[in-house]
Amino acid sequence: MALYSEKVMDHFRNPRNVGVIEDADGVGEVGNAKCGDIMKIYLKIENDTIADVKFETFGCGSAIASSSMATEMIKGKPLSQALELTNKAVAEALDGLPAHKLHCSVLAEEAIKNAILDYYKRNGLPFDPSLEQACAHCEEE
Repeated sequence: MALYSEKVMDHFRNPRNVGVIEDADGVGEVGNAKCGDIMKIYLKIENDTIADVKFETFGCGSAIASSSMATEMIKGKPLSQALELTNKAVAEALDGLPAHKLHCSVLAEEAIKNAILDYYKRNGLPFDPSLEQACAHCEEE
């Protein structure tokens, strides 16, 4: 059995939505000190919907593939739906990740939540306090 699925390899070799949004409405950055992966997600929001999303990831193939897949899964979606994205959904969309690489899908989920929280804070918009608690955990790692 191959270590990585064809979808992981495709998103690693041909990542979608790579880059920076200079005038982003929300930016989320997370990292994992144990493995060295760092993800940064940029959001452009129009009418409470993710109009554009870009990412920069410094890390392994699984981290790049997770970032790419996660951005594809939230692009064009309302913020409320993007907040429901889970690391499990990202891993499943990639047809699985090896157990020792599941943290990459967790980072993708956390980076998106951080970017949305940043958007809410920049614009003085109300948000569920549990989002801030979840994102505080992201920054501790």
